[in-house]
Amino acid sequence: MSHASDLCVDGERLWTSLMAMAEIGATPAGGCNRLALSDLDRVGRDLFGVWYRAAGLAVRVDRMGNLFARRPGRDPERPPILMGSHLDTQPTGGKFDGVYGVLAGLEVVRTLNDADVETEGPVEVVVWTNEEGARFAPAMIGSGVWAGVFTLDEAHAARDADGLRFGDELARIGYLGDEEARAFPVHGAFEAHIEQGPVLEDETQQIGVVTGVQGMRWYDLCLSGEACHAGTTPMAARRDPARSAAEVISAFYDGLERFGEDARGTIGVLASEPESRNTVPGEVSASVDLRHPDPATLDAMEGALRELMDTTCRARGTTGTLERVWDSPPIVFDADCVAAVRGAAAACGYRHRDIVSGAGHDSVYVSRVAPAAMIFVPCLGGLSHNEAESATRADLEAGGNVLLGAVLARDATPPA
Repeated sequence: MSHASDLCVDGERLWTSLMAMAEIGATPAGGCNRLALSDLDRVGRDLFGVWYRAAGLAVRVDRMGNLFARRPGRDPERPPILMGSHLDTQPTGGKFDGVYGVLAGLEVVRTLNDADVETEGPVEVVVWTNEEGARFAPAMIGSGVWAGVFTLDEAHAARDADGLRFGDELARIGYLGDEEARAFPVHGAFEAHIEQGPVLEDETQQIGVVTGVQGMRWYDLCLSGEACHAGTTPMAARRDPARSAAEVISAFYDGLERFGEDARGTIGVLASEPESRNTVPGEVSASVDLRHPDPATLDAMEGALRELMDTTCRARGTTGTLERVWDSPPIVFDADCVAAVRGAAAACGYRHRDIVSGAGHDSVYVSRVAPAAMIFVPCLGGLSHNEAESATRADLEAGGNVLLGAVLARDATPPA
């Protein structure tokens, strides 16, 4: 039996598993398309099943299709430590987003098996259903139901663009389990993930110790004026919401820097009504995404946008509304789990830094009901949700070693 502190994951085996999973739903441009609850999602889950059975793991499937593959520990009554993420992808996704966290967890189990290490408590590899939200909205709904954020009925009633129900598709692919989709006691939860941003790569860091997830708010911005003829109406006589929108958006972006380098603001979907080339629109709408790790700063960002809208509309003879449609407060991960990640990175000698996640992950919801933390590794150019998404074997192996070290450190700490 090897001493646990001497263990390292098999980076080549991890890479081989990642490339095998990447063949399922492979796209011509080198990415992956495994939409949640599609036939390809089923094939990916089935392949994971082959691997967890070979590793001697016992699996449970809940009524959201979340998979929990358990390796027993010395004390069967002790709450498990979770490792994992998701297997579904964007329609033009990459090879690593989500799947890395699942297969890094599996590689930790394989490493423990190879060394004949018995942990104090159980460890489980989890696959959360429909993290991406690309087919069924909202995103992260599998972990969300488990954490009590959404109801099972709400989730099962969700429909895709073709009108197909989530619950029906879950049953169709054979992953509608019998276990209640409800949180159970967990000693710690760790999710390894590519950063999906450029910070680690730009600073030549190998590991991001994720201390939390920034707050995220979505809004619908609507500016109204008067539709009129584009050729006969003088510019000074117009109440043009498109002009108001252009001024608001430009000033909004120009003013973001005063909220600090962590501020993020995005104007996404833009639409006008009527959609006619030779008509000044009567209404222009836009989606707005604001993000920051400090809720007070988020409030200030929202306030600045509202003030810009009001001032511009008064000057241009238009009217505006800004409706908040989603609010995900900032998350601070469990201090002990974060310390376990930081300590594992230091013990392995990896260059590392604390970092706040700019994107949502299943750990956001898991952290509401269990102590949790995340591990980031660099991805090329910070690119994700893209078929060109790329990460190196060395960085993926490093993340696997940190995951292994964090799990063992947490396992050595008795539950409270």
